Amino acid sequence: RCAGRLEVLWKQEWGTVCDDNWDLSDAMVVCRQLDCGKALSAPGSAHFGEGTGRIWLDDMNCTSTEADLSACRTRPWGEHNCNHGEDAGVVCSGNSRLHPSPCDPRRLCCVEGEIKKTIKLQLVNGSSRCAGRVEVLYGQQWGTVCDDNWDITDAEVVCRQLGCG
Repeated sequence: RCAGRLEVLWKQEWGTVCDDNWDLSDAMVVCRQLDCGKALSAPGSAHFGEGTGRIWLDDMNCTSTEADLSACRTRPWGEHNCNHGEDAGVVCSGNSRLHPSPCDPRRLCCVEGEIKKTIKLQLVNGSSRCAGRVEVLYGQQWGTVCDDNWDITDAEVVCRQLGCG
């Protein structure tokens, strides 16, 4: 749950990060931002598979001390010289069984501009933990998600976040 291809949400569209200059310092920031422990590796060359759609960030230059990815030096959003064969990945240490994992499978973490949003989610009344109605936690109460504009892209985010493929 704390490893995979890095994707960020910008202007309501998911996109990838290019591996040019991508290193452990950049991955450390991502792992910290997602509450996933320490960075173990920063694989490039689409190690976790090629993304689709936009490539939002390129030439990341984090020092590893930034609070979140938006504080790192980089090209402007959407400017790149990459293809999806260069998608960046992250492997974080945050799935220890000894302590509650900060990478809770019901938590959807994303970067939207400079704002980090965290949404806890779960699937209920399905045939397995990877099927069912999507519910999100708001305040202290679970509620459903309306299907207006809901599509396969949205479902893929939920499945990926829950570690369901």
